[in-house]
Amino acid sequence: MMKKIITLLILLASPLLFAASETAQLDTGLVNPGYHDKPEWFKESFLDISEDIEGATDAGKRVMLYFYQDGCPYCAKLLHDNFGNRDIADKTQKYFDVIAINMWGDREVSGLDGEATTEKAFSQSLKVQFTPTLLFLDESGKVLVRLNGYLHPHQFDVVLDYVAQRKEGQMSVRDYVASINPQAASGKLHMEPGFIQSPVNLAALDKEKPVLLLLEQKTCAACDELHQDILQRKAVRKSLEQLQVVLLDIWSEEKITWFDGVETTSRKLAEQLGVHYAPSMLYFVAGKEAFRTEGYLRAFHVHGGMDYVLGDAYIEQPEFQRYLQDRRAEFEARGIHVDLWE
Repeated sequence: MMKKIITLLILLASPLLFAASETAQLDTGLVNPGYHDKPEWFKESFLDISEDIEGATDAGKRVMLYFYQDGCPYCAKLLHDNFGNRDIADKTQKYFDVIAINMWGDREVSGLDGEATTEKAFSQSLKVQFTPTLLFLDESGKVLVRLNGYLHPHQFDVVLDYVAQRKEGQMSVRDYVASINPQAASGKLHMEPGFIQSPVNLAALDKEKPVLLLLEQKTCAACDELHQDILQRKAVRKSLEQLQVVLLDIWSEEKITWFDGVETTSRKLAEQLGVHYAPSMLYFVAGKEAFRTEGYLRAFHVHGGMDYVLGDAYIEQPEFQRYLQDRRAEFEARGIHVDLWE
């Protein structure tokens, strides 16, 4: 564990990972090879940084400058693994205005000094040499934390807390990270023997039995907890076994055949279904989506979602929260205490 902390502290202090390159040629349509879509909740900025800081301050937020380049694999990991985590995405939106800056771009930027420049020159003035580089700014434009390179979600989340909670007046970011000692995700999908195995053909499944699509990603602590704890509980397992379970990696190019017989990939399917966070649990009845949950949930909600579909309650009671309220009241009436965080 100490080795992981030391690695993180080195990352906070020095440039590394994906060195910049100006050699890539533009594809048709002036889009660089390897372009990655950014979350729609990133701020649409006119790149007047002082104005952005003022606006963020008025909203009780801080500015996060995200320097990227197309074709950067670690930029893709930041967008997928980190901002694909529901908790991290929600926290970032709550406390930060994220402004994306192409380190080779020609858009006009008005820096803190008010002088007009370009994205490329602005990046150079801030000594951005690697991507992703993230600069967390305070209300005066001072750089509170600089991340030269990619941080895994469990580490990145701690840095978000440090800046969001304004800890800079109490301790250094290195001391804060060391005090929290964040734990890493397993980095693997939890495929189980009872799940539908690859190659997945949804059209060939039993049409009388509901299908549960588990859409996950490898770097996902919430996915680990779902499989290692919640889905292993006896009552949850009993309901799970009544479902046809398909586990898919939302970033994988693995082929999958949809209910209508059309072949696609896990990644394209996640995009088509509008799945942005892992884990997401999508329930299908007779090839049509009946219900879904997204992000981190505890056992009562996960189990409730399964029974909501298995018992056809989603047809009679379209409001899942009301269903859960009734379910909890029924349990309590039977003398079964429900702890929502168990």
